[in-house]
Amino acid sequence: MNSLRPHAIAADHVFDGTVVREHTAVVVDGARIVDLVATSELPRTMLLRALPDDAWLAPGFIDLQVNGGGDVLFNDQPTVEGIRSIAAAHRKFGTTGLLPTLISDSAEKMRLALDAASAAASEEGGVLGVHLEGPFLSSEKPGVLLVTLAPEAVPPGFIAELVAAGIRVSLGHSMASYRQTRAAMAEGLTGFTHLFNAMRPLSSREGGPIAQALESPDAWYGLIVDGVHVDPAMLRLALRGLGHPMLVTDAMPPVGGSSANFSLHGKNITARDGYCVTDDGTLAGTVLDMAAAVRNCIRLLGVALPDALRFASAHPATFLGLEHMLGKLAPGYRADLVAFDPNDITVLATWVAGRDDHSFRPRGPLGRS
Repeated sequence: MNSLRPHAIAADHVFDGTVVREHTAVVVDGARIVDLVATSELPRTMLLRALPDDAWLAPGFIDLQVNGGGDVLFNDQPTVEGIRSIAAAHRKFGTTGLLPTLISDSAEKMRLALDAASAAASEEGGVLGVHLEGPFLSSEKPGVLLVTLAPEAVPPGFIAELVAAGIRVSLGHSMASYRQTRAAMAEGLTGFTHLFNAMRPLSSREGGPIAQALESPDAWYGLIVDGVHVDPAMLRLALRGLGHPMLVTDAMPPVGGSSANFSLHGKNITARDGYCVTDDGTLAGTVLDMAAAVRNCIRLLGVALPDALRFASAHPATFLGLEHMLGKLAPGYRADLVAFDPNDITVLATWVAGRDDHSFRPRGPLGRS
């Protein structure tokens, strides 16, 4: 349903980002939510989209780390068209907002990625900015700019300079000590890219980045919940920390695509058994989507569905400073929504800025006029 008229989307269960409401309709006018009301209280004249019995409606998923999708690798196609293809592939799995992610590359490739993300963000509501896995100093901010870096590899004051330019800084691919991580956070670093992976491990004599992340209420850490990259026991430990968990995919081109093989920096990568590996067996990203991440969070970690949904929407929105417009279903918020079957988190439909971008096959009443 793509309508310029005010219309409503009704579900048996609506998670608004804070609580679950029963038999509720989200009223949308253009790109914004204008109200949440009991379905029974809707005017008979209002256009209504009724979801199948027992379906859930929730804030759309936000993924901070999307290397590719739809057979496109952002490093290979740092263009508006490449970003569109990646975003379209992930919308099928409930992702309504994402950061196309450039894995460490040349300065010229980073410039192309910045320009493409800036243009795409102005045209595509689901593109929130860009994530550079590698230090890059610029005052240009296409929507939101997130930089992953190793604190021990940059000079004192560098992180503070990035933060002052409005750039969010995350630790990743780092062997920083606990003390170095603490100093980085004092300069304004708040994120931890795929916690546990590609960073100094937690040990008895040196806590490193992981200890600092878990004990700091100012930390926001991405978690790859695919059952492969991090053991579920370690992920459950992260959930008991003081920081804020966020589900990320670290997705590669096979997500939403048709090919299991692709190349990265001259290396052949193959998707198999739910993850990506080089020819020598080294992990190289995932074929995880956000709906699967939510499902795994529930099944592998024992997380309640509302909490898993928060990790996939409200938490990343807040980390990006977009909590005033994304991550909740409330009046004034952008109408980014996902409808799904709660039994297996199969996505039924997604809406980006009020536009129906991926719909289920009808299984029940679809509406009235």
